[in-house]
Amino acid sequence: MTGTTGTAGRAGATTRRLTTAQALVAFLARQYTERDGRRHRLIAATWGIFGHGNVAGIGQALLETGPAMPYLQGRNEQAMVHAAVGYARQSGRLSAQAVTTSIGPGATNLVTGAALATVNRLPVLLLPGDTFATRPADPVLQQLEVPFAGDVSVNDCLRPVSRYFDRVTRPEALIPAALHAMRVLADPAETGAVTLALPQDVQAEAYDWPAEFFTERVWHVRRPAPDPYELDRAVRAVRTARRPLVVAGGGVHHSAAEEALAAFAAATRIPVASTQAGKGSLRHDHPADVGGIGHTGTATADDLARTADLVIGIGTRYTDFTTASATLFERPDVRFLNVNITGFDAHKLAALPLVADARTALEALTAALTDHQYRTDPAYESEYTGAKDRWEQRVDAAYATPDPHARPTQTQVLGLLDALVTDDDIVINAAGSLPGDLHKLWRARSPRQYHVEYGYSCMGYEIPAAIGVQLAAPGSPVWTLVGDGTYLMNPTEIVTAVQENLPVKLVVLKNHGYASIGGLSEATGGERFGTAYRHRAADTRFTGPPLPVDLAANAASLGMRVLRAGTVGELREALAEARAADRPVCVHVETETPGAGQGPPQAQAWWDVPVAETATRPAAVAARKEYERHSADRRRHL
Repeated sequence: MTGTTGTAGRAGATTRRLTTAQALVAFLARQYTERDGRRHRLIAATWGIFGHGNVAGIGQALLETGPAMPYLQGRNEQAMVHAAVGYARQSGRLSAQAVTTSIGPGATNLVTGAALATVNRLPVLLLPGDTFATRPADPVLQQLEVPFAGDVSVNDCLRPVSRYFDRVTRPEALIPAALHAMRVLADPAETGAVTLALPQDVQAEAYDWPAEFFTERVWHVRRPAPDPYELDRAVRAVRTARRPLVVAGGGVHHSAAEEALAAFAAATRIPVASTQAGKGSLRHDHPADVGGIGHTGTATADDLARTADLVIGIGTRYTDFTTASATLFERPDVRFLNVNITGFDAHKLAALPLVADARTALEALTAALTDHQYRTDPAYESEYTGAKDRWEQRVDAAYATPDPHARPTQTQVLGLLDALVTDDDIVINAAGSLPGDLHKLWRARSPRQYHVEYGYSCMGYEIPAAIGVQLAAPGSPVWTLVGDGTYLMNPTEIVTAVQENLPVKLVVLKNHGYASIGGLSEATGGERFGTAYRHRAADTRFTGPPLPVDLAANAASLGMRVLRAGTVGELREALAEARAADRPVCVHVETETPGAGQGPPQAQAWWDVPVAETATRPAAVAARKEYERHSADRRRHL
């Protein structure tokens, strides 16, 4: 990945005297990406919370730079990273945002967000302050003292969750560090969190910078073509397959390969399942779309996976949810063909690798297979389209709301939202029981509609991410769905949405605790211990009355307009009113526990959560037997 410089700024003085912070901000304001002939700002804005470690450096520089580098005011450092990640994902990884914090707690609060960005391969630039490079006093405020290493600071905890890390201990060291940072952010195979730790004294130190450092620089986002040998092997593998299945991952979206995938499916009639990150790669009503795959997938996709003889992974990391903890792909002779821009992922599961950009590879595969007149057997196509129709009937049943005066279940909430949205709407979620319901049931209408962060599944992501997504898609209705557990993790950026008058739509589902983990606890012999938001009872466990928590009042106190809904009918009206709103609005609804025969279909595949090997409580003993039964089906694909 190389950057090309423009000509602006070459005339006149050969140097500019600026502080390190001023130089960095000026440099960032002139960085661009380019793909397919379209140019984007690489760093579109900078989020910041100021303390003594950055207020007189980066803070002063942002003030001096003005509108050339827009500034966004955050309330929590982790949340700022989540907002920036939401922006980057919605922007197709072609545009990102920076986040600056003070040293100490401000910097370490970045770690969770950095991990989320790197796990999901999404670009974000982190600019934490750092302790003095010149060490005028030792220790200074918030300095971590390590007896055996004088150069360690708390920022070093960002190293393992960053794709690139550097500590800029001299002004001139910023030049190579900044260029390396941009290279990684713009590289589709390397991107993730990038950290430039900035000692507070170095931020304020002046230096004579070469003028060329501030010329416009365009970073081309490449689309590597497949190697001819690998492509030939891939084509032969597909041509000999009788029950092939595509697993579409997030790489389809990152490459903007949705149309290429649709053309591939139309030409070959190969069914397409999707991971959480890949959902929406095909519209829900595309004949080849068979829905989510894995533990949270559809029966259609999972049954096809069990009998597939060739699994074609496109831009997927094959996490344990996708593979049902290595139990899903049952056929003894199953083979894997992995299309991925990184060799690391392309070689997983002992696959035939096709290391290339997803769109470029799909176009090449489609052309080659069309030349060979390859299509799956019509009986196979009839099998999966029939199964897809039957699954849609199960979705309709889960969404049904026969009584408008009843309290809605969680899946009925999704059904009411599903009936309201259009192709323009974006739905955000990350944790709890909602990702499983959404993956099974949601009917994605456009490539960017389904925004579920499940690489890190971070509670507290949803509200700040909605802000980033709304900034990237200002004309789209943005819905962020949270349970009460997630809401309490990180509601502070509601204030930012109000401050910026961003019309995000927050739907809070009050279900009195950690519903997803409660169900998992019950299934694994934990008896829902510590998962409910209730008072202590006489047995000292949390089994008393529900806590008198009013999250709607909390959202209102932070500046949001709040609509309370107690019934299906009231919720339908509230959602419609929220969609039409031109300022931030919260819809609050208490959900009902589904009765027998209600709610979403159960998991269609296993997920490995180890159960106590020895226990005295009957629930754990029974759960261990069930665990051993499932784990015996685990296999290594070699």
